[in-house]
Amino acid sequence: MTQTGERRRPAEPGRRPRSERVKRTPRAERTQRLKQRRGRRSADDRRRSARPTRHKELRRRWVALLSVLTAVALVYLLWFSSMLGVQQVDVVGASSVPADQIRAAAAVPDQKPMLRLDTDEIRDKVAQMPGIATVDVSRSWPGTLEITVTERTAIAFFDSGPGGDGVHLVDGGGVVFKTVKERPAGLPELKLPLVSADDPVTRAVTGVLGVIPQQLLKQVTTATAKTPGSVEFALADGKTVRWGTSADTERKAKVLAALLTREGKVFDVSAPDLPTVS
Repeated sequence: MTQTGERRRPAEPGRRPRSERVKRTPRAERTQRLKQRRGRRSADDRRRSARPTRHKELRRRWVALLSVLTAVALVYLLWFSSMLGVQQVDVVGASSVPADQIRAAAAVPDQKPMLRLDTDEIRDKVAQMPGIATVDVSRSWPGTLEITVTERTAIAFFDSGPGGDGVHLVDGGGVVFKTVKERPAGLPELKLPLVSADDPVTRAVTGVLGVIPQQLLKQVTTATAKTPGSVEFALADGKTVRWGTSADTERKAKVLAALLTREGKVFDVSAPDLPTVS
């Protein structure tokens, strides 16, 4: 009981007495309300910032439209416009075959867009020319098409004889690629019933001529064979060499060099481990 006679109510468990409670002043209440308002404002601001404004939405649409227009313009420029079309055709590696003939065979349309060129088709057209062995076609931007060729090299010749169409040059693969008026100096003559790249005997003979040492090749005047494994040739001094197949070329060349120091007419190195001289 207090001095005034009032009874005090016992404090509830966990609850502070009134004398210990902190009374909020009007200033503290204003501060608390201000914090709450700020919290609500920041939440509203975040919601508003999450929604794109009309200006941003228009800008995004313009960017998308410009991207589409740029892509369309690029496709038109590369595939349909002559701005990046063929301006010139360069031929590399040609000497005996005129470059103009190669360009004519390639038949590249002028001003055609570079990306629409079929380089494989152009390569196949040029490869059909008799004097061309290999072809490579490439683009050189912005407007040059480059055709690189490797010409065929004659390894021998054959004469079609009286009433024939002249002297024909043959490469290492047996391909007859050129006709000339006179017999070429320094090349052996093929003595075969048929000269063709499709003939196994022709390919065997030209294959041997293409792999024997140059020093020996310069001495060969004629080459012949009845079967792909019976290649033989005559030398400038009248000697005959039976070479056989194109296998063991290095071994055969060394054995033949030693045999040619002996007397004889026929030198057989078709089996280099058992050579004979007769």
